[in-house]
Amino acid sequence: MGDHQGRLGRDAGIAARAAMKILFVINVDFSLRHFLLPLMRGARTRGHDVVAACAPGSFLVPVRDEGFRVVEIPLHRGLSPLAQWRAFRALVALMRAEQPDILHAHMPISGFLARAAGRIAGVKVIAYTCHGFLFNQPGSWVRRGVSLALEWFAGCFLTDLFFTVSEAEARDASRLNIARAPIVVGNGRDPALFRPDAAARAAIRATLGVAADKLVIVTVGRLVRHKGFPELVAAMRDVPLAEIWVVGERLASDRGPDMGVALRAAGLGDRLRLLGYRDDVAAIVAAADIFVLFSQFEGLPMSVIEAMLCGLPVVASDIPGLREQVEHGTTGFLVPRDDVPALAGALKKMVAEADLRATMGAAGRMRAMRMYDEKLVVARTLDALGL
Repeated sequence: MGDHQGRLGRDAGIAARAAMKILFVINVDFSLRHFLLPLMRGARTRGHDVVAACAPGSFLVPVRDEGFRVVEIPLHRGLSPLAQWRAFRALVALMRAEQPDILHAHMPISGFLARAAGRIAGVKVIAYTCHGFLFNQPGSWVRRGVSLALEWFAGCFLTDLFFTVSEAEARDASRLNIARAPIVVGNGRDPALFRPDAAARAAIRATLGVAADKLVIVTVGRLVRHKGFPELVAAMRDVPLAEIWVVGERLASDRGPDMGVALRAAGLGDRLRLLGYRDDVAAIVAAADIFVLFSQFEGLPMSVIEAMLCGLPVVASDIPGLREQVEHGTTGFLVPRDDVPALAGALKKMVAEADLRATMGAAGRMRAMRMYDEKLVVARTLDALGL
């Protein structure tokens, strides 16, 4: 690893001067569209040839509409050995055909398969971005143990550049010897798109039939259990002066109970609005007053960055990732995970104090502008890749 890192340093100067081909690999189309597209744009702007590989899906259409080439690979989020073998073979064949200079893999399962395929195919530089370790998520000790073993093996033997989106994951990678020198690249959103917007606020509220002075709490995320929806609706029963907007849907590849069913059965009546997937998330968030995310685990969630850039105070679970984003008492409140009364108390305080919301929202936007500007994150990542 030491010699290879030295070679990477020498090659970085060459990479900065010559056009290169970079292959991005990620598990699902939703993640490609919403997480990787800005990075792909940035690499293309710098003059490099960009190819992406992903499972099929409708979210690939807008990516292709921008002129990007996306190869559909039968990537599977489950643990089926046959499905993973098919995906692995397809990745090896793709890399041998494309011969990329750099492979940039994402997400635990697709990231492992891509890195292994890259080694077999002889890719010169293999990079990986960790968006959250599976062994840190709730589950059986067997599942978590296997995850840790695979991350360790891939980090030690299949990866040249190891990136994380959060400081917490970088510390875990170092502590567990998954990566000797993990690089924190972070996450980011465009502050020109996600911003306080009075016109959008008025338009969205008019469309939804929501009064201008109605207190609105918003959350954005896939409708899966680990986003904390049961706890959130339980807390909302004690926050009668506000309504909750839920933006997002359940992906076809998501597992576990359908949270849409649970939310509809929560008994909040017209105080709950399920808005589904939206292309106008920036306007929706700008039309709300408070953002909440009560997840059981996260990497460094984009939704919190979006809310902070829109000037919303944030109420979130006190877990790694979220703990890095939200300054407790300054940009919002952190509450213990699974503590419904604490969540309800924090939301009620936000609802009751307009000045507090304004002060925390402004502080959050300043923090997000400083730390989570998409241009800075993209530049940091491309520089680290030597592009």
